[in-house]
Amino acid sequence: MKWVTAIIKPFKQDDVREALTAIGITGMTVTEVRGFGRQKGHTELYRGAEYQVDFLPKIKVEVAVSDDRLDQVVDAIRESAKTGKIGDGKIFVMPIEQAVRIRTGETGSDVL
Repeated sequence: MKWVTAIIKPFKQDDVREALTAIGITGMTVTEVRGFGRQKGHTELYRGAEYQVDFLPKIKVEVAVSDDRLDQVVDAIRESAKTGKIGDGKIFVMPIEQAVRIRTGETGSDVL
């Protein structure tokens, strides 16, 4: 099993959710986060004064998937979140050592 974490632009959230639902992914966690990478923030104007915004709003999408679905999930996120501009985000993949469904006690890939 793998844990897929994607950091995407906020307006791409619905596109990513629809793409994952279309390939049969039924569960995900979505969190509003703030951060920056190469984009390095931007300058804004408020009441005539310029100020630097270092941390930009982003969305973190987290999905647990079986190993055989990993490439399909990564491709779906990549294609649906892509704008072609700086700040599109990143996808991280990590192994899951163990998973347990609290309600039934099921373990392993059965919980997905």
